[in-house]
Amino acid sequence: MIPELEPHWWWLIIALLLGIAEMIAPGVFLIWLGVAAFITGVATVALSLPLAGQFLVFAVAAIAAVYAGRRWFKMNPIESDDPLLNERTSRLIGQVVVVTSAIENGVGRVKIGDSVWNCRGPDCEVGTRVRVMGADGSCLKVERA
Repeated sequence: MIPELEPHWWWLIIALLLGIAEMIAPGVFLIWLGVAAFITGVATVALSLPLAGQFLVFAVAAIAAVYAGRRWFKMNPIESDDPLLNERTSRLIGQVVVVTSAIENGVGRVKIGDSVWNCRGPDCEVGTRVRVMGADGSCLKVERA
């Protein structure tokens, strides 16, 4: 049987659970709802809020906490050691690669590592070395090296 808890304890437990959930599955969102639940728990103790007041405080605190968190991250962005990690085509710019399917009428294929990519550029024969200059989606833009 679940013991009878004061309402502020429920808010503090919810805050703790949301904090733990943020650590397990980080997404930088649940922590702000946890902060709102903590604020609601403290306000419930300090002001003896009725249930409707508790939900109102939580709603306002959640909106304010999420807004403050987004603003803080906008002003203090997280620097990445590898900013092009998820932009594979951007990582290929500048590389010299070999044409595997002749570029005819501006369209062909090039080999990069163990994969073959579609490309656009000046007409070239198979075996010609070309430099990746950019990308349009997954189609590389090349020029003679």
